[in-house]
Amino acid sequence: MKILLVEDDKTIASGLEYSLQQDQFSTILCYDAVSAKKVIAEELDQIALCLFDLSLPDGSGYELCKLVKERRDLPVIFLTAIDDEVNVVMGLDMGADDYITKPFRVRELISRIKTVLRRYQKQPQTKITIEIQNVSINTLEGKVYKNGEEVLLTALEYRLFLIFANHIGQVLSRNQLLERIWDVAGDFVNDNTLTVYIKRLREKLEVHPQNPQIIKTVRGLGYKVGD
Repeated sequence: MKILLVEDDKTIASGLEYSLQQDQFSTILCYDAVSAKKVIAEELDQIALCLFDLSLPDGSGYELCKLVKERRDLPVIFLTAIDDEVNVVMGLDMGADDYITKPFRVRELISRIKTVLRRYQKQPQTKITIEIQNVSINTLEGKVYKNGEEVLLTALEYRLFLIFANHIGQVLSRNQLLERIWDVAGDFVNDNTLTVYIKRLREKLEVHPQNPQIIKTVRGLGYKVGD
């Protein structure tokens, strides 16, 4: 599998490249945004995952992530020296799948890379039935079942839950959820409405809605379904 690594610190970049290659990954290494954009434009079909440093001398990892996600649904992990909630949320809003704060252990980064890749590989878009604990979604019927019995959801509740189901194990920020609901529904949904719909989903799907185990809150970041 080929990884696009964009890191302007040449010492960190060479160490990462060596470690990734030792773990049987091939790499394309760029030190700035300009060369990374060229690779994204010409070689994206050969790449399995992107590792982007957030701060680059001529741009940012955010910008590169946006370019990638516009062209293909590829996993993106950010490397950041800023352990800052605002930056993390912004990265997730851009569609990033994970982030790791410098300094980091290379083995931890490689473990996260493999986790994200597995997540993408085991969730084909054509999946008909999605199982989440005691809840299942039949995407052909557009129906949701809890313990084998159908749960009646409104159209927007169903669309919202399907977004979660198609991103098992991924933290989704409130902005990401709002944007994806708009994309699919074409309806205006504000932040307060989103809160109401998540509450309704929990009441219908959770065993104990006050202690949700399916739609979990990730404090300061958003929501996550599954591990």
